Amino acid sequence: MTLEFRYAVEKDIPLILGFIKELADYEKMLDQVVATEADLQEWLFDKEKAEVIIGEYEGDAVGFALFFHNFSTFLGRGGIYLEDLYVRQELRGKGFGKAFLKRLAETAVERGCGRLEWWCLDWNQSSIDFYLTMGAEPMEDWTVYRIAGDTLAELAK
Repeated sequence: MTLEFRYAVEKDIPLILGFIKELADYEKMLDQVVATEADLQEWLFDKEKAEVIIGEYEGDAVGFALFFHNFSTFLGRGGIYLEDLYVRQELRGKGFGKAFLKRLAETAVERGCGRLEWWCLDWNQSSIDFYLTMGAEPMEDWTVYRIAGDTLAELAK
């Protein structure tokens, strides 16, 4: 298996949005995807708020990882937050997910980051099991909170 990685460029926007929708469909959340190609253009390439790595096998895109930098006050340095990691369903079990995480770990080390972290849905046991084999540790003492949409707008007033 030779999985080639490259950073996404603007012409990849339709591919990225397609991967996002495939992932959302797998997670039973397709109805929540409101992102558009214009949104991805603005936030990934104009504002450069996140990065995308595309994985290609035998010339075909098989998945993507979308990530951005966060910061740990306790470590006093940046980290990488993996927002989405997706490998097409029919290509799972071939080591591509592990290759993506290895590439992200290499990126974190190259950039001097102190950690690589992400969230995983509680029901996704196959992913949880996979992450545990990679040495990931669940953050059981933490609860994720979110303010979004109308509540966010109201709070901002």
